Amino acid sequence: MTSQTVKIGLPSRSMFVLLHRFNPMRSPRTAIVLTLVILALWPGDLGTVTRGLMKDAYVGVSVFVAATLMLVYGSERLFNVNLGDFLRRQKRLQIPIAALLGMSPGCAGAIIVTSAYSSGNVTLGALVAALTGTMGDAAFLLIATKPLTAAVIFPLSLVAGIITGLIVDRFHKKQIPGRANATCSIGPSIPRTRRRDIAFGVIVLPGLVLGLMDAFQIDPSPMIATLGMIAAMTGMALILLIWLVSKVSAISNPDDPALSRVAEETAFITIWVLAAFLGYGYVETFSGLDLAMLFSTVAVVMPLTGVLIGFIPGCGPQILVATLYINGIVPFSALIANAIANDGDALFPAIALNPKAALLATIYTSFPALVLGYAFYFFAPSFLN
Repeated sequence: MTSQTVKIGLPSRSMFVLLHRFNPMRSPRTAIVLTLVILALWPGDLGTVTRGLMKDAYVGVSVFVAATLMLVYGSERLFNVNLGDFLRRQKRLQIPIAALLGMSPGCAGAIIVTSAYSSGNVTLGALVAALTGTMGDAAFLLIATKPLTAAVIFPLSLVAGIITGLIVDRFHKKQIPGRANATCSIGPSIPRTRRRDIAFGVIVLPGLVLGLMDAFQIDPSPMIATLGMIAAMTGMALILLIWLVSKVSAISNPDDPALSRVAEETAFITIWVLAAFLGYGYVETFSGLDLAMLFSTVAVVMPLTGVLIGFIPGCGPQILVATLYINGIVPFSALIANAIANDGDALFPAIALNPKAALLATIYTSFPALVLGYAFYFFAPSFLN
């Protein structure tokens, strides 16, 4: 009898890296996705409510956000305009142009102005105008679900940004030096359109049809309703997968393919929207609390609360505020205050490149936010509510 040596294959290094990356104890994204999957598959009312809310988030928000992002990023690719160079050439019109860039949906416009300020090419007033005008990624959510509200907020933010920027430049003419040799990357590059991006683009189309049917109050047949639920859950599962494996924290790279940027940013926005939908739905279904009534008892502090939330860097908390407004929980006064006070993801590069200017600009944006927020609270409390 001959002896044989049994070789035990050890996992490759890449396998260890994969296990480390998606270890629920180490990866918050993995833990969140696993929790959402468990909730969706849970038997009884909890699972039914979770799946219904996931469908509502996907059909009512995600597909419209994706369509809006595709329109914006597709246009950027088509016209290929270098906004940073244009801004630097327009010395006398820097503040209104900066406010326009900030007002554009997403954070790219405000990031351009932030980088230009750190390079000494625009004034502090231009930086404040851009940060005042921006609503970050929450703008996409508002355009997709409440276009009339967006049509009001955007011009107000633009005017507030221009006026605040002019006032700042009137009294603050000195450039604030930034960190030496500081750099800030927008996001890791995705050089080509991936298979998951194409799959996302395909699955969004039936979801968009369902979303339009809901928007125009067209009741689907039982078969269409069943197919719609399948399409919505498939789309939501793909969004969770894209977000789980993504290396993009929030801001996509402007040089990436449009469809890749749409898939990445829609996934990011959807996670925050889903968090708000689930939180609101669970409380409403299982606790019996009327959140709209509860928030109305502290209505006087809602604009201030919107401003304070706006101080938090990133778009996630601001998306939550917009989602609460869409669901009728917080008033327009809180939304407008948050929209003007928040700097979205543009605050991250601002802090990295010039923390002192970032702090000062954030403080300056709070003044028009409080003025407009409380103006609507006192003089038009039911406006767009």
